[in-house]
Amino acid sequence: MEHNRAILVVDDDPTIIKACERVLKSEGYSIDSATNGQAAINILQDKDYDLVITDLKMPEVSGIDLIKWVRSSKPQTGIVIITGYPSQETIKDALDLGIIDYLPKPFSPALLTEVVDKAITYISSTTLPDKPSEEQEITAKTKDLERIISENRSKPGSLIPVLQQAQELIGYLPPSVQRHIASGLNMPVSEVHSVVSFYSFFTMKPKGKHNVRVCLGTACYVKRAEEILQKLRETLNIDVGEVTKDKKFSLESVRCLGACGLAPVVVVDTETYGSIDPVKTSEILKAYE
Repeated sequence: MEHNRAILVVDDDPTIIKACERVLKSEGYSIDSATNGQAAINILQDKDYDLVITDLKMPEVSGIDLIKWVRSSKPQTGIVIITGYPSQETIKDALDLGIIDYLPKPFSPALLTEVVDKAITYISSTTLPDKPSEEQEITAKTKDLERIISENRSKPGSLIPVLQQAQELIGYLPPSVQRHIASGLNMPVSEVHSVVSFYSFFTMKPKGKHNVRVCLGTACYVKRAEEILQKLRETLNIDVGEVTKDKKFSLESVRCLGACGLAPVVVVDTETYGSIDPVKTSEILKAYE
């Protein structure tokens, strides 16, 4: 799939750069690289990027210094950090500078792709205005959202309960809701987003009344999971990440549902369907019509 999104990878380890280039180019991203912070700044002065993925520990100009430069000179550019030392203090410092997410070394190709895809989704949703209908729907529920924040504000670890209740109320957690929650709990928006993007049960996109998830993990993939996903695309007339016009169904693909013994697997809401015959895939949806 062609993303038409430009990413700059910055790391003094050529192995990391090559791994990122190989994985992300195969996903359709346009990739450039730099081996230190100063080289990255030189490149950024001549070209705009949607996302910068940078190591923190580098000679001369460090990752932190690079992030500060990007924040002041290229505020629309998203940042994901690579760190071999994901301590609470390190992550907090980076979050305070406005990063979207982080990749702990060593990271797998699947994790790299997941973090980058989520970061790009976040960037897209924050740089484009919300659809009027969605904005009106959220505004109508502001009073209930304020109540949720107020009831949890003084409790330890209040962020996750607030996010859970907010998602139950609105159905998803778009940037406008994340900003509202961050303001209400007196914390950086980047910290709220890092939690939303980390936990798979949070979503930044609207979902249908019934959410359909197709596992594309290895066990399911070799048993024709891609055919199942294509059949659902055709039946629902939507692509992955979209919602049907009547808002009855939404479609997702996931890397693993933890039910490899039942491969191939489809989950609708909380109901798991195993050993699916691709030819009969559409029959699953009949119970929800």
